[in-house]
Amino acid sequence: MMNWQRVTPQFLASVTSVDEANIAMSGGAGIIDCKDPGLGALGALGVDVVRDIRAAVPRDIPISATIGDLPAEAAAWSGPVLEMAATGVEYIKIGIFPGLDARAAIVAIGRLSLGRARLVGVLLADRDPDFTLVDALADAGFAGVMVDTARKSGQALLDVASVGTLGEFVENARLQGLFVGLAGSLRVEHIQALAELDPDLLGFRGALCGGHDRRGGLDAARVVAVRDALFAARAAKLPVAPSLDPTSA
Repeated sequence: MMNWQRVTPQFLASVTSVDEANIAMSGGAGIIDCKDPGLGALGALGVDVVRDIRAAVPRDIPISATIGDLPAEAAAWSGPVLEMAATGVEYIKIGIFPGLDARAAIVAIGRLSLGRARLVGVLLADRDPDFTLVDALADAGFAGVMVDTARKSGQALLDVASVGTLGEFVENARLQGLFVGLAGSLRVEHIQALAELDPDLLGFRGALCGGHDRRGGLDAARVVAVRDALFAARAAKLPVAPSLDPTSA
């Protein structure tokens, strides 16, 4: 499991290149996520690009990578998962789309030998997610679970899932020993409310790009704005020290 040191939520930034990874790191991102937003919600970058990003980023910064918008079956997942594991990334994100027997696929994919790489399941809040799969992910040896959105049409996570639902998801995932993340067209104004649910990470792409266009390039100033909002949200969660003024007793 990631060593979050309970300084949460961490800042996950989705990038498409080494140059974008450098912008994200300089702006304060703590996890670099390899994704091609032009190929869908969880579009996969080419393995050569992912390998270059892993080589360019210091080893103390974890790298995750998506495998594409694939059906929930082991035959579709296994090849891309093995290819991504060979790039040296720490985490491989698998989108769990409805319509097939996801439990069987989760069990099968959990048996793969992936070296140092760990698996992260991604449930889609706007595609009738089965939150009972959290137990199956934990049983199969996944390291973490996230909620994201499949449709990148302007609706953010909080437009399709209530704070109460997301809070229960975070709590259940942690009880199962999984790290837990929230993503899905998140903007700066969403950070405070989601940070109060105490997820391990919040994931961003569109908010980091000019015009909130997730297919555009990262904008350094927008990366810093997200970082600063996350820092403020973390500070708001810290307990207030008791007064040391003797006159206040």
